[in-house]
Amino acid sequence: MPYVSRSAGGAIDGLYEQLQEGVAEEFLPDDDPALGAFRNTSPEVFSVSARQFRLMLRRSGLLDQVKAWVAQQDGEIQDAFEYSGTFVKDSPTMMAGFAALGFTPQQIDGFFAAAAEL
Repeated sequence: MPYVSRSAGGAIDGLYEQLQEGVAEEFLPDDDPALGAFRNTSPEVFSVSARQFRLMLRRSGLLDQVKAWVAQQDGEIQDAFEYSGTFVKDSPTMMAGFAALGFTPQQIDGFFAAAAEL
């Protein structure tokens, strides 16, 4: 039976084995339906490795299009694309690139979730 924390909307957003004062003070039985639902959800992916990101671009047929977009950007963005070890989903550059490709927030989430599996 874990202690849980909840988001502002009331949904469970964390599990803890021990009481966390001011964070997770609610104790739920293991058979609680909300607890089961939380355990069965996939965690949100916030970043992927450069290898995962580039493989997903290639598999999606977007690598050449993204390289063309990057080539039109300033040197810092070009260096970030070329030399970053990690790609962070909500970084301003990432958001600008996905916007240029016409991606919706749901498509961005799907892209990162798929890349995380590679």
